[in-house]
Amino acid sequence: MRPLLTTRALLAWAAVLPASFPAALTAQQAMAPSSYTAPPKLAAPTPLTLPRITERLLPNGLKLVIVEQHELPVVDVALVLRTGAEADPAGKAGLATLTANLLDEGAGARDALGLAEQIGFLAISLRTSAGFEQSTIALHSTKATLDSAMGLMADVVLRPTFAEKEFLRLKSERTTGLLQEQDRGPAMADRAFAALVYGEAHPYGQSTIGTTESTERLSRADVQSFWRTWYRPNNATLVIVGDLSVVDAEALARRVFGGWTRGTLPALAAKAAPATAGGATTTIYLVDKPKAAQSSFRLGRVGVARSTPDYYPLMVVNTALGGSFTSRLNNTLREKKGYTYGAGSSFTMRKAAGPFRANAEVVSAKTDSALIEFMRELKAIREPLPADELAKAKRYLQLGYAENFESTGDIAAQLSQLIPYGVPLTSLGAFNAGIGAVTVQSAQRVATKYLDPTKMTIVIAGDRATIEPALKATGIAPVQLRDARGRPVVTP
Repeated sequence: MRPLLTTRALLAWAAVLPASFPAALTAQQAMAPSSYTAPPKLAAPTPLTLPRITERLLPNGLKLVIVEQHELPVVDVALVLRTGAEADPAGKAGLATLTANLLDEGAGARDALGLAEQIGFLAISLRTSAGFEQSTIALHSTKATLDSAMGLMADVVLRPTFAEKEFLRLKSERTTGLLQEQDRGPAMADRAFAALVYGEAHPYGQSTIGTTESTERLSRADVQSFWRTWYRPNNATLVIVGDLSVVDAEALARRVFGGWTRGTLPALAAKAAPATAGGATTTIYLVDKPKAAQSSFRLGRVGVARSTPDYYPLMVVNTALGGSFTSRLNNTLREKKGYTYGAGSSFTMRKAAGPFRANAEVVSAKTDSALIEFMRELKAIREPLPADELAKAKRYLQLGYAENFESTGDIAAQLSQLIPYGVPLTSLGAFNAGIGAVTVQSAQRVATKYLDPTKMTIVIAGDRATIEPALKATGIAPVQLRDARGRPVVTP
């Protein structure tokens, strides 16, 4: 194969660039090996000044969070309900997300098509979604169309029609998607991992979209009841970011949502993960996907809540372990060994302790080898981080933090993500200092506390006939056969 640029062509290309061209390279620089092999040095983080956050409370209990951003004539609005799939009734998992998905399928005097046409006419974005602990309606609009856009948003929140035909359509689409999941290794591993770590009775042990059985049980009346119960102003925060003054933003909120009636919110019992969930010692749970070309790895355990005082050192430790492209897991499993296109890890922090999880999609023939490397890295991360690696992980987080606030939508999203967890919104401005204060000692302390390789739930979805003997031969942990719901499989 011929090179894309010969040496002669490279010299000619460098020669014709104007001297004033800022990215121009000399011929010597262009051919210097260090241009390709030496990584750039990370600069020191510059101080980050975030815009002022103003909070207000309306008489009906609706909280307002307002940020003025006048660079462009645009506004992002997010209405965050502090309830999501955690409130799904027993046996009806997926109700919160189905309710959120139906909000913009007809509202006020418009059916689904009419609503979509008006959104297109105004050239705005209106999205609805729900997670474990929040439901969100997000709007992006120009300042010129904001009044009309907020009218549509109010219809979606306060006057959804939940038309029977749209309910049946979305329910059918979800059932189809759930059936398709049953043939996807990564989805099988995700579901089994959650169920094994938390137990199926815990909200975190289920998928926010439920199962085929729970979806079948859902009725239009269930959706209406969930909306009437939880979509209340005293359960909501309205985030407004953009080209509005605080006075104008508050006036807009009062005009659009001031008449929204507050309601009595049922108490949700806190559910701790069962002490026996996932097992007391490391166990390998094998989910059989016959003839799979790859094995889906999910390794982890119960982690921490978002309110943890260990937030900053955990962010640093996870960045070193699997939270960046140059992390240990990705460097070992992808760059050195070539077992996967990518490996990583994360702490998913929720209202209660969410999961820690390391993951990768590994070529089937290297399943046992990959498991050995995963366990080696999980053990090694508990040792003191070398000073240069600690500094690199901290700098990576600090230098990348500013991009989370580049647009009005980014700012609204960052604020919205904190609302369900009771974390002060001003903590956004403390991130770089918090990361900077992490030491070798604090990093090792949290790694030792939360990343114990002797107490890991290991889920591997792959071709049992090919990978089970080799997994047992590693001697790392006993192997148990489970289905995609984490339930034991009885074999002949």
